[in-house]
Amino acid sequence: MKRCGYIVLLLLVGLVGQGCSSRALHEAEAVVAQADSLWQAGKMYGMDEGDSATLAQAYETLGAYQFLSPFTFHPSSSFTHSCYHYGKLLRAKDNPVEAMQAFINATHSRTRDYNILGRVYSNMGDLCHLANVYALSYDMYERSGQMYLLNGDSLLYFYDLNNMAYEKAMLSDEDATFKLLDDITHSYVNREVNFKVIETKAELFLRICRYDSALHYASILCKELPNYSAGFLLQAQAYSYLAIQDSAVYYAERVLDNSPTLEETNNALYILTNDDESKDKAAIRQTAADRSDTQKLIELRQMKISQAAQLLEQDIVRKPDLRWLYAVIVTIIVIGSCILFYVHKKRSQHKLLSQQVDDLNKINDSVKQRHEHIQKEYTEYKDNLLTQMEQNYAVLIQSPNIFTDIHWKEFNALCQIINDNFGMLAAKLQGIYHLSEKEIRLCILVLLEITNSKQMAEMLYYSESGIRNFKNRTAKKLGTNSIEMRNALLKLAISEYPNAANKEIVHA
Repeated sequence: MKRCGYIVLLLLVGLVGQGCSSRALHEAEAVVAQADSLWQAGKMYGMDEGDSATLAQAYETLGAYQFLSPFTFHPSSSFTHSCYHYGKLLRAKDNPVEAMQAFINATHSRTRDYNILGRVYSNMGDLCHLANVYALSYDMYERSGQMYLLNGDSLLYFYDLNNMAYEKAMLSDEDATFKLLDDITHSYVNREVNFKVIETKAELFLRICRYDSALHYASILCKELPNYSAGFLLQAQAYSYLAIQDSAVYYAERVLDNSPTLEETNNALYILTNDDESKDKAAIRQTAADRSDTQKLIELRQMKISQAAQLLEQDIVRKPDLRWLYAVIVTIIVIGSCILFYVHKKRSQHKLLSQQVDDLNKINDSVKQRHEHIQKEYTEYKDNLLTQMEQNYAVLIQSPNIFTDIHWKEFNALCQIINDNFGMLAAKLQGIYHLSEKEIRLCILVLLEITNSKQMAEMLYYSESGIRNFKNRTAKKLGTNSIEMRNALLKLAISEYPNAANKEIVHA
């Protein structure tokens, strides 16, 4: 134990000696000052000018010195700036996990540079938004706004207020979104901020299925910003949900012509795949293939961004309080003998923590096995249910009087038979998608593979020329197309009621 105390004291002395290297420290601060200058000029250190390895070294040097700052009284602002510049560089180089760690380190720096902290939290909010963790993104933008208020920067504060509203819009929280937007419009007038407010309103109305209102605000946005891909996407999505396919296709193509993000490209290609009836099958397949390639790129990036968001969540939950460490170090410097007690105490804590980790791992393994067993049973149940429905279908379709057997002319009796034999399908179509009687009858014909347009028209008392469009509209309400409509109905039939049948809405 005595020997261990001597080793710790020697290591502490070595750290102090290394931290006091004024040459390395001054070189690191010079690099950060140069990065600040480039930033003010609209450039990025390590991309436009400067060496990324040099910035990384400055970040490491200042990070090591930051540990000793309570004893040297060295301000932490340079380290915070290095975290910000290095984090932005890592984001630009598609390394969101290490970028998030750099931003987290900046928030622990105890600096009072509220401007740089506001930008740090804003970047953290951006990463969480890309990871689709909207509640956490909202919290980061809120902290960013508080920093800008402390710095007296009202413009950036209202930008963050809109960012907070946008996250609430992504969560379809209409009341919270408009409360935040009202705070902006009643307190601040700025052309650029106003455009962001309009975009947030358009996104909210799209999320809550008020497509006419979404289209109204998206049109304003596109009129004022004629090359803004996000505005075109909002219009394309609104027209798509309104079943105005020609307009949806037109604006989806404009999205692709205006340097869209991966998410915007994916959503635009989705519309072109499903709504563009002017293309032949080969062109549609090519569009679908392009969307598949884009989705793969998004999935690869999403894995890393999700890890970055998890890193932040873990930091929030287990945010360290380093005051005890400083107290121990001061005690070591004043009274060397206290280190022996400290080492013994830490060893005991480590042993206890290791035992707790082992216990938690065992509990986690048990829970995981239970979950896998339940998931397997549920999958088998769904497979059996699907098999039973296919058998019921086979029995019905072989009957020469099928429509008499299923009471086609009596809607309530027809729905009861379909519910009994096909997983409450009629009830789900009516309760979840609010389909009309004629639309439900169409779905039943599709389920029974009655595909002849003339026969369908006669059964539904519908014009033969319009039966195709009627089928397409009904399929769209189910979140699919006429080709995949029967598969969608079978999936709906085996899904749980009512939560498992939510329509797919693709958003950036």
